[in-house]
Amino acid sequence: MSDILIVDDERDIRELIGDILQDEGFTTRLAGNSSEAMAQINAEAPALLILDIWLKDSKMDGIDILKTVKRDNPDVPVVIISGHGNIEIAVAAIKQGAYDFIEKPFNIDQLMVVIRRAMETSRLRRENQKLKRGEVKQAQMVGESPAFRALLGQLDKVTKSNGRVMLTGPAGSGKEVAARYIHAKSNRAAGPFVTVNCAGVAPETMEAVLFGRETPERGVEPGLLEQAHGGVVYFDEVADMPTGTQSKILRVLVDQQFTRVGGADKVRVDLRVISSTNRDLEAEIAAGRFREELYHRLNVVPIAVPSLADRREDIPLLARLFIAECNRAQGLPLRELSEEAEALMQTMLWPGNVRQLKNLVERVLILGDGTGPIEARELPQDTAPEQEGEDRVVLSGQLATLPLREAREAFEREYLLTQINRFGGNISRTASFVGMERSALHRKLKSLGVVTSQKAGARVARVEGDMEEAT
Repeated sequence: MSDILIVDDERDIRELIGDILQDEGFTTRLAGNSSEAMAQINAEAPALLILDIWLKDSKMDGIDILKTVKRDNPDVPVVIISGHGNIEIAVAAIKQGAYDFIEKPFNIDQLMVVIRRAMETSRLRRENQKLKRGEVKQAQMVGESPAFRALLGQLDKVTKSNGRVMLTGPAGSGKEVAARYIHAKSNRAAGPFVTVNCAGVAPETMEAVLFGRETPERGVEPGLLEQAHGGVVYFDEVADMPTGTQSKILRVLVDQQFTRVGGADKVRVDLRVISSTNRDLEAEIAAGRFREELYHRLNVVPIAVPSLADRREDIPLLARLFIAECNRAQGLPLRELSEEAEALMQTMLWPGNVRQLKNLVERVLILGDGTGPIEARELPQDTAPEQEGEDRVVLSGQLATLPLREAREAFEREYLLTQINRFGGNISRTASFVGMERSALHRKLKSLGVVTSQKAGARVARVEGDMEEAT
């Protein structure tokens, strides 16, 4: 893209600049007044705008056009042409967002240096946006479980609309990935996806971060809402947004415009809003921490993102995806998952959900020897299942990976070893406690390979062939 729009009320100057740029290989368009300029910009935004400050017989001067361009097409660099008596105005234009200014009468070499730099800035911005869009497309939704398929079906229904979506679910469940999926499949996929980390921004700076600011020293500094123009703004954990900011965001949702901190002009934006929370917003409203009006504005389409515990079937698929990502991004070993490791992962507790699974995979790949499939013994034991109520049985990590028959035998062996040693090897007391006849217990111990022996004045039990004392 090398299209440059030249706006100057002096025909000789705009044609001279146009001829020079065409000789350098650029495509140019010309406009002699504000009406022609705005018609050209609205038809197709240029890669660069060369703009005279004073425009005779025009409804708008250069500053007015600059403000409009920076509002509606903030990525278009603007080079100001200024007469000698307009230097202060040109400097003011820089603070309004102009890239640079050239003083009349200008030097051709100086003109070309400024234009090439501005075009390079434009190119880098486009590449940056392209990379960001690529990241959005790589935000893969992976799974086969019923809970995941239900989620995907809901997301697909809202991709083509412009409706506001509220994603709910526990921390780490993949709410931002779901938001990026909506964006990537929508008509706004070519636009930006801007995340507002509501919990990570100090309340006193939130408004400047969102709306931008204008200061005499630094001029215009666009905020996140302005940067999201034409695309999606994602409010991550919206319950953490300061209450003072909530009312102003509500006004933005109604009017689609706002004023920068320290500024006076209205900034118009075209946004789709997606929000997420892991809290009960109705409870937050009752507690006076969240505005009910804002809740109803954001919660047009509520979608619940399931926890990892609700989609355990997807754990092996997700783990393989994270292994591939770690290999591509960090050069970590591209390892397979053993069946035992898969089974153990599917029985673990995942309070951190998908984020915790990703971190675990990365840790195993970093600490492992890098060869062969990932085995169950490499997985940390601090995520093993815990008892959840009196009706739940605690399974060790190894036990959870065995077929039912082998798991039952292993459990009975460990259980009886523990009880026999608990009662000092007294078979009668053990049989009474476990609810078996003494003869039946002897037969069970023999079938399980458990033998008792006298040691240091006490009878102990061990697995037959095991030379160590049972514990």
